[in-house]
Amino acid sequence: MQKVSLLKSENITTKNTLLIFGIIFVAFNLRPSITAVGPLIGAIRTDTGMSNSVAGLITTLPLLAFAFLSPLAPKLAQKIGKEMTIFLALIFLGIGLVIRSSGMVFTLFLGTAIVGLGIAFCNVILPGIVKQSFPGKVGLMTGIYTVSMGTFAGIAPGISFPLADTLHMGWRGSLSVWLVLMGLALIVWFPQVRKRRYKEKTMANDSKKASMLSSALAWQVTLFMGLQSLIYFCFITWLPEMLYSQGISAATAGWMVSIFQFSGIPANFIIPVIADRLSNQKALAIGIGALCLIGILGLLVGDNIFLITMSIMCIGMGTGAAISLALTLMGLRVANAEQAANLSGMAQSIGYFLAALGPFFLGFLFDTLHSWTVPLLLLILVTIIMTVVGYGAGRNQYVLETSEKAKPINF
Repeated sequence: MQKVSLLKSENITTKNTLLIFGIIFVAFNLRPSITAVGPLIGAIRTDTGMSNSVAGLITTLPLLAFAFLSPLAPKLAQKIGKEMTIFLALIFLGIGLVIRSSGMVFTLFLGTAIVGLGIAFCNVILPGIVKQSFPGKVGLMTGIYTVSMGTFAGIAPGISFPLADTLHMGWRGSLSVWLVLMGLALIVWFPQVRKRRYKEKTMANDSKKASMLSSALAWQVTLFMGLQSLIYFCFITWLPEMLYSQGISAATAGWMVSIFQFSGIPANFIIPVIADRLSNQKALAIGIGALCLIGILGLLVGDNIFLITMSIMCIGMGTGAAISLALTLMGLRVANAEQAANLSGMAQSIGYFLAALGPFFLGFLFDTLHSWTVPLLLLILVTIIMTVVGYGAGRNQYVLETSEKAKPINF
C-alpha cells in the first residue's frame, strides 16, 4: 500500500512538473510575435509602401482580437477542454506566423489577425489552468507565467532587426523565426492534451454583467487597464521610429525596446505583493503615473543617449508596474470569485479595445504632422487620465458594494 501511495504521489509531481514547463513555454509565445514588429516597421513600410497609420494596424489587430475573441475562449474550453484549447491556439498562432511572413500586404494583416486569435485564447485560458491546478500557489505561478511572458517580449525586439539585417533574413524571415518557439511549446504542452477536461458552469448571468457595467468603480478599473495597455502598445509599436527620428540606429533602437521590456519585469513580482498588503492602492497609481510621465517628458527633451535610456527605463518600469496593478485590482476590488470573473472579462475586453486605438492613432498623427512631439504630448495626457482613474480604482471598496470595505482575495 505504501508503494502504491508513493507512486501516485510521484506521478502527481511528475504531472505538475510537466504542466509547469508547459505553462512556461506557452507564456514564452504570448508576446514576441507582437513585440518583434516594432523595430521592423520601417522595413515593412518601405517594402510594402504602406503609411505609418496603416503599419500601426499590425500591432492593433492582435489587440482587437484580444478584445473581440476573448469571450469565445471559455465556450470552446467547455466543449473540448482547456488543455486542447491551448493546443489548438498554439497551432493557430503558428499558422498566423506562416501567413504573415508570406510577403503580401493582405496576408500580412490576415496572418497578424490569426496570430492575435491564438494569443487571445491562450491569454484567457492559461490563468484558469493555473487557478485550477495550483490553487494554493496562484501568486507564485502567476509570477512565473508573467515573467516568462515578459522575458521573450523583451528579447524579441532586440533580436528582430539583427535577424533581418545582419543575418540577411529580411523582415519576413525575422518574423517567422518565432515558429521555432511555437513548435517547442507544442511539444512541451502535448502531454496535457490527454488530461480529462473539466465541465465548468457559467459563473455569471446577464443581469450580473449588467450590474458590473453600472459600477463606476468597475469602469475605473477597466479604464486603468485600457489606458495603461494603450501606453504600452504605443511604445512597443512606435518607440523604434521615435528613436530613428533622433538619429539612433535601427539595431540600437531594437535593444532600447528590449530595455523598455526588461525594465518592467521586476514590477511583475513586486507590485502584486505590495498592493495586497496596502489598505488601498492610490499611492501605487500615483507612483506609476509619475514614472510614465517622467519617462515621456524625458523622451520629449532628451538630446543624448543616456537621458533617452533613463527615460525608456522609467516608462518600462511604469508600464510594467501598471499591468501588474491592473491585474491585481481585478481581485482586490471584488467580494468573490464570481465578481472577479465578471470584472476581468469587462476590463480585458473593453480595455484592449481601447488600447487598440493607440498605435493606429499615433501613426496617423505622425503621418500628418511628421513629428513625434504631438503624439508624445497626447501620451502625457493619457498618462494623466490613467493616473486619475487608477487613483479611483485604488479605493478600498468593492465594485458592486461600494459601502463595504474590500478584503483582498486570491485571484
